[in-house]
Amino acid sequence: MNAIITGIQQVGIGVTDVDEAWRWYRKHFGMDVPIFRDSAEAPFMTRYTDDTVHARTAVLALNLKGGGGFEIWQFTSRTPEPPRFQIQPGDLGINSASLKTADISSLFDRHKTEGIALSDEVGVTPSGTPSYYVRDLYGNLFQIVESNEIFARTSHACGGVSGVAIGVRDIEQAGRLYSDVLGYATVEYDRSGVFDDLRGVDGGQTRLRRVLLRQSRPGLGSFGRLFGLTAIELISTLEREPRKIYQDRLWGDCGFIHVCFDVKHMDTLKELSAERGFPFTVDSAGSFDMGEAAGRFAYAEDPDGTLIELVETFRMPILAKLRLYLDLRKRRPEKPLPNWMLKVLKFTRVK
Repeated sequence: MNAIITGIQQVGIGVTDVDEAWRWYRKHFGMDVPIFRDSAEAPFMTRYTDDTVHARTAVLALNLKGGGGFEIWQFTSRTPEPPRFQIQPGDLGINSASLKTADISSLFDRHKTEGIALSDEVGVTPSGTPSYYVRDLYGNLFQIVESNEIFARTSHACGGVSGVAIGVRDIEQAGRLYSDVLGYATVEYDRSGVFDDLRGVDGGQTRLRRVLLRQSRPGLGSFGRLFGLTAIELISTLEREPRKIYQDRLWGDCGFIHVCFDVKHMDTLKELSAERGFPFTVDSAGSFDMGEAAGRFAYAEDPDGTLIELVETFRMPILAKLRLYLDLRKRRPEKPLPNWMLKVLKFTRVK
């Protein structure tokens, strides 16, 4: 029985104010479908919260245009700390999240008018795909990438998460996790140099190596059609010593706290990850319950300590007000859910 990695379920974003952040992400990125909102303590995460059980509130929001979502996460038992330096490409941790759009010209015009675009025109990625960068209200970096994938039509031109860029010291070492365990083994590009598309991001324009990895077996699992094709870009610096983004800060502090993958057959994945040298550091074992959603979650670390969350969903709300839930344990794990079943989530949108 092989483990199934459906794709990127969500990117965790530590913020100082959940409500403020979610309003911003709804307005600028169309992240308007709540899957859960929950306030509780986080006892499983004490390894990353200074051996202290901290309380938090979190919202998991999706964009029905397709792609992964945001887990917007705020400490309520302490004041979240911001990054202690300006993060640059190649610093160790999640540098940016990629969001897809089928209409990059109109979305760029909108983001430029709103004052969040970092360049005066749309650029291209190393593989020639039109893209540009924006920053959110907390300074987090997002790459907007052109894509023809659309799960459902919405009023916003922006779609959900299609990838992340992660700073690593050694791309080959990191590939043992991202390629061998998580299945992102198809190399779209492997380039070194100074990159024009980062001109508005990396003021120093330092030399980097960038490798984009795509899933070798996309589209499997219950949410395969919703998440679509996803990618991981590994970035290493060639001219400077990278800094660890969460050095002397806690998981849950401000910034990209993790990237989460939707999985099936967690026990099989746990064995494989341990064999490759990446044992789970956290495992909820039986299940977790976050309000209306339930399942099992685990964490592993890449060679530089970036946190990778793995979630096997057991139950999720479709229309919670009508007590309509989906029990995924009763379905074939490799089979995508019917489109109509997920499109019903449009009735839960928050303006």
